Amino acid sequence: MAAELKKLSESRDLTRIERIGAHSHIRGLGLDSSLEARAVSEGMVGQQPARKAAGLILQLIKEGKIAGRAVLLAGQPGTGKTAIAMGLAKSLGEETPFATLSGSELFSLEMSKTEALTQAFRRAIGVRIKEEAEIIEGEVVEITIDRPVGVGASASGSSSSASAGGKTGKLTLKTTDMETLYELGGKMIEALTKEKVQSGDVIALDKASGKVTKLGRSIGRSRDYDAVGPHTKFVRCPEGELQKRKEVVHCVTLHEIDVINSRTQGFLALFTGDTGEIRAEVREQIDTKVAEWREEGKADIVPGVLFIDEVHMLDIECFSFLNRALENEMAPILVIATNRGITTIRGTNYRSPHGIPADFLDRLLIISTQPYTEEEIHKIIEIRCDEEEVEMSKDSKVLLTKIGTETSLRYAIHLITVAALACQKRRGKVVEMEDISRVYSLFLDVKRSTQYLMEFQSQYMFSEVPGGVDEEDAMHL
Repeated sequence: MAAELKKLSESRDLTRIERIGAHSHIRGLGLDSSLEARAVSEGMVGQQPARKAAGLILQLIKEGKIAGRAVLLAGQPGTGKTAIAMGLAKSLGEETPFATLSGSELFSLEMSKTEALTQAFRRAIGVRIKEEAEIIEGEVVEITIDRPVGVGASASGSSSSASAGGKTGKLTLKTTDMETLYELGGKMIEALTKEKVQSGDVIALDKASGKVTKLGRSIGRSRDYDAVGPHTKFVRCPEGELQKRKEVVHCVTLHEIDVINSRTQGFLALFTGDTGEIRAEVREQIDTKVAEWREEGKADIVPGVLFIDEVHMLDIECFSFLNRALENEMAPILVIATNRGITTIRGTNYRSPHGIPADFLDRLLIISTQPYTEEEIHKIIEIRCDEEEVEMSKDSKVLLTKIGTETSLRYAIHLITVAALACQKRRGKVVEMEDISRVYSLFLDVKRSTQYLMEFQSQYMFSEVPGGVDEEDAMHL
């Protein structure tokens, strides 16, 4: 299992390319050192009381004092609840697990609702596994790679896409105290070639796995080059022995350990998403093993955050399960969000605030969000224009702000991209008011769509709206 966990940890080093989404501009909660919310910071605008409250939750999470608790983000639609949850996740850092789930997802999975929630809970609980590894760390003095006759000419210090099979090589490494020559095999040659290692690089070799990590360029060789790339990192030549024992830390989640141990091809199942239901016996064995590691000092538990959006979509069975799951000693921090008022609890005939049972509401710290002001909407539109790389005139932004104030912020943000396309159509470079007006007439907001339905309801099939219904009543149908 240790080898599989190490492979999983290393696979996360791949560069991620993130597409521009509704909340891709969020970088954090936008708080200062005293946890006070700045007016505009890290992509966050307004909602200072809610962000300050989330900042206190963040501090408790980092200190490990709120594990097994739950937080409710409640407010009207389009008031930044998901943005605050995303900001909380970004502020926690990469090591703290953050799992997201929509309440409606549970009803479309090929597993029971409680199993889906259990897997979500365990995705939000991290295990920091510590182990000692033999590391060879030094500065590359010389590297030579020779191919047998018929494969190609010899290469020195250069990368190649050819197979490493049949090749031999030598690597000379040094520290400030010693220098050693190593014979290279095919696997090591391939690893060095992949990392484009050359003379003057400071590298670290894991003897057990053969993994090569390039730490940077030797600061002593910096004068050998007239120009270097903007991302070149210079480091000092290592001191002491070449071969050292170092503590290596791997961070995985309990769910990943569950999947790896529940089936023969468990590691591949993590990437295909076909995890299926996991037997309780497997989880009990893993919990026992993790507890042993904790007692031996080999592992630490990192309680993460599970964010459930549209929590009003959960039924009474799910809420009963969450009540019990939060009492588990290894439960993560649960953050839920809803935009519903007093509504029916799914699976019952009873109504309650936010569609959440009263006994579960008692467990929640409730953070309320407020509608955005006109000035805040204008600032959000400016941030979204920068994020989507759309050039827009000042008058267009003012018009879009007015539209957002009278309709909704989401509708105004949706018009940014389509207005940019309309601008391209007329071969313009800056989005003008005429582009905003054109897409405003093409795409209806909720109020205009409702008004249109009221006027022409009789022409639609299965018309059931009685005569004399005013606009406000129609909005609630």
